[in-house]
Amino acid sequence: MRLRNIPGAKEAIENNEYVIHNPAEQKGNWKNLFNNTNPIHVEIGMGKGQFIMTLAAENPNINYIGIERYSSVLLRALQKMEETPLNNILFICEDATLITDIFGEEEVDKIYLNFSDPWPKDRHAKRRLTSVQFLERYNVILNKEGKIEFKTDNTDLFNFSLEAAKEANWNIEAFTYDLHNDLKLNKGNVMTEYEEKFSAKGNPINKMIISR
Repeated sequence: MRLRNIPGAKEAIENNEYVIHNPAEQKGNWKNLFNNTNPIHVEIGMGKGQFIMTLAAENPNINYIGIERYSSVLLRALQKMEETPLNNILFICEDATLITDIFGEEEVDKIYLNFSDPWPKDRHAKRRLTSVQFLERYNVILNKEGKIEFKTDNTDLFNFSLEAAKEANWNIEAFTYDLHNDLKLNKGNVMTEYEEKFSAKGNPINKMIISR
């Protein structure tokens, strides 16, 4: 279970320079916040930030924005930032359903979805971050050459995601049911906290890359 109730988390986030409050006010102007024209990569459901912060450290010419719904989880990432500050990353504490209110048309160059909540009940399928409904949102904010990279250890969710991509007329560029044994897709792979945990248990990791 994710940590969701750390006393003082909301207050700490409100006073942190890396967190953008009222992100809808930045719609269409995110590059101005970074003071450059570098590509923008977004991770939705970033957890404690290991994945996106590693990418930001390795790719200083890319701007990264991490979205995390739970303030107590985002606080863990901010604590890491205090240890190793980065000038090409910002955070948002917001629900992903509002993503088209936060980013303008074709403003984002890549979206990462890592170990998203599977929402296993059929009646909750629309809440899955790889549902047709969410793909329609991504279609608005992602530029024409943009890509989505999705990783999960949940095979049912992965199969659902592949079908949703087809239904929404996205191009499936690559996919695997065993990422860590796929020489091509695993090249340069950055692991999340969950990925390390699940793979240590012997769970195969699924990955797909889709484009508009």
